Amino acid sequence: MHTVVLESPESLRLVKRPEPTVGGEDVVVRIRATGICGTDVSIFSGKVAVDYPLVLGHEMVGTLESSTSELAPGTRVVVDPNVFCGTCYQCLRGQENVCGRAELMGRDRDGALTDLLAVPARNVYPIPEELDDRIAPLLQVLTTCLHAQRQTQVFPQDSVVVLGLGVSGLLHLQLARARGAHPIIGITRSESKRSLAARLGADLVIDPSDPALKEQVVEATQAQGPDLVVECVGKTETLAQAIDLVRVGGRIIVFGTITEDAGELPFYQLYYKELSLANPRAAKPEDFPTSIGLVAAGTVELDPLVTHTFPLESAEEAIATSSESSSLKVILDHGSVGQ
Repeated sequence: MHTVVLESPESLRLVKRPEPTVGGEDVVVRIRATGICGTDVSIFSGKVAVDYPLVLGHEMVGTLESSTSELAPGTRVVVDPNVFCGTCYQCLRGQENVCGRAELMGRDRDGALTDLLAVPARNVYPIPEELDDRIAPLLQVLTTCLHAQRQTQVFPQDSVVVLGLGVSGLLHLQLARARGAHPIIGITRSESKRSLAARLGADLVIDPSDPALKEQVVEATQAQGPDLVVECVGKTETLAQAIDLVRVGGRIIVFGTITEDAGELPFYQLYYKELSLANPRAAKPEDFPTSIGLVAAGTVELDPLVTHTFPLESAEEAIATSSESSSLKVILDHGSVGQ
């Protein structure tokens, strides 16, 4: 089978490997498409330490080559890339997403940039035929956003600000709309992403360089500030901005992964405003069926978020493209490799 292997930082090679064998509770999935994530980019560049060689990729859709107790071969599935143990303290308390022994496919063990992948049977979820392979890898991203929003209450007519309108920010915007939030305000430097956010349900979109940004947010939220701010940039300065914008008694979802070791925050405001912060990490198993249902019902749109598609053998080009400011989700199509 064909596999794209990361042999060292910034060194990918298309090779042939033996097909995986099924053992224990694993099943084999024939991968049809994979999404490129910021984590993949960081691993590729060497910013995230991993053991080499490694097969990247954790956003995937495929078909079952072998059956589970409930699903027949040929069933199209998405895969939860978080392989949890099921027996540790966190797992026994329904927190499989923060399992102390967990391995992430594409980081801690081989991932999706291959023809066939052995995965735990409990990590596969069937998807309806109307969900195209081109968009289905985005379901994994949606599950993490859904998990994040399940960590905080959003009531109808709550005001929501989304800082950063990349893929996750645009998904958070749609989820907030589905929960009845109003107004929903999106903030990004990108004019094209502001336009897309408006089409996907944002009531107001603002360039962060606008000197009247805070005044516009205050006016749109009836002089109170937003009930919820979702930080999707992953920088200390935007977390500080979230603290500054949110209303007294409000909530913040710290969704962007902040890797900085130090930075200035308005700590007194955290106390004075009595803010609640949610710090989500990975999705839970129950987030997958709900996310699939939201997309199947048309409540959340994935297609507008896919900007580029490449064949599997062009994985390096796909990774480079995903780092461009004009791109959103980049998809690798596994169908043409070797043809």
